[in-house]
Amino acid sequence: MPNHMSHVEKPSFMWHLRSWEEMKATSRFTLANYMNVILLIVFLYVAIRQARSKQQAAAKTGHDRRYIKAPDFPPVEEQPGFDWKTTEPLQSRPFKPKYHLTMALENLEPSELLVIDKTYEDRIAYRRRIMAEHGKHVINVHDDQRIRPAVVELYQFLLGTYLPLRFPTLFKLHETEYEQGKTFMLENLATKALFPAKATAQISTEWLLETLGRTVDEDFLFLLPEEDSEDPKYVLEAYVTVCPSGFDPAEKIGKRLAAIHKPVPGYSAKLEGSMDRFFSKVEVGKYVKRVNWSITTNTELYAAAAGTTHAHEGDMVEELDHIDVDKTFVRSERQTLHRLPKSKALVFAFHTYLYPIKQIKEEGGGEELAAAIDGLKLGNVPQMHFYKRGAVWGEAVKKYLRS
Repeated sequence: MPNHMSHVEKPSFMWHLRSWEEMKATSRFTLANYMNVILLIVFLYVAIRQARSKQQAAAKTGHDRRYIKAPDFPPVEEQPGFDWKTTEPLQSRPFKPKYHLTMALENLEPSELLVIDKTYEDRIAYRRRIMAEHGKHVINVHDDQRIRPAVVELYQFLLGTYLPLRFPTLFKLHETEYEQGKTFMLENLATKALFPAKATAQISTEWLLETLGRTVDEDFLFLLPEEDSEDPKYVLEAYVTVCPSGFDPAEKIGKRLAAIHKPVPGYSAKLEGSMDRFFSKVEVGKYVKRVNWSITTNTELYAAAAGTTHAHEGDMVEELDHIDVDKTFVRSERQTLHRLPKSKALVFAFHTYLYPIKQIKEEGGGEELAAAIDGLKLGNVPQMHFYKRGAVWGEAVKKYLRS
């Protein structure tokens, strides 16, 4: 009986020992599993972080490829929701009761260098036609060796950086592969035109100017100081000017500011000195603007011929008895000036607007404009009334505005 009991208890004791060992083994197995799970979680976490980091890097690379970096220029404020098709043209009414010939400059935000509105497609089509018809009177280069770096600099900034950032719904930059390597092309989403965003040695300066003229509704004049002069004056070295007003740009190329403005009454006495000083001191990164106005009795933006928008001393003019309201406009230029950071050339640009005289009257500005026409004779240069051809249209326009 005792032997039997001991025999029975022994297996029971041994069973408890095996259970404990199994429990320890199970614990080790469970702990190992826990460690594996933890390692797996850590691995997955790291993998996800790396994947997200790569995605963000790829997205940033893709984002950056929307434009070419231009660290020498001021940053461009983006307009992701810009709708050029519904954007109205700027409305400028710079009428004063007395006209004083001054520079009248205002500071300009660099991002606002160019303006685009719903007339863009029609105006670009007009610009293409005028450039094809008038050649050197619209696009010209004086000293190519000196001015080419400036034209290239502005061209690459506008097509590679400014336009795809400022107007992303109208211009898109594409990175492409050619035999010579990677390059960038700017697509005009309105006209479907495609132009290189970077200039190569094979592309002429005239072609770059033409492309600027076919891409933005803006006229550009490039000026550099004279060489080998103790008191250098700025000279017009290149231009794309589709909307000249009363002057032929081809007659101005290679000339100083004073010679360019010689026909303007009062320029030498009132503006020449201050203009020369200001042009010589314009700093990189400083952008300025001004607005002018006159009256025109035809609908053409290209007005380079004599007698179109200006009259000069000795010209024979005939006063109008009445005006064709549908062909009479306030012609206004939004003018800008800035210095390029590398070439140090000055870029004078202007965007021309035609405001129907009927619109001015209907919006209630008739008397203000009529007073401003009288004011052309009352300022510091009374001859400005004749220069702007007020002797031709002045009385007829005032009569209409006050009727």
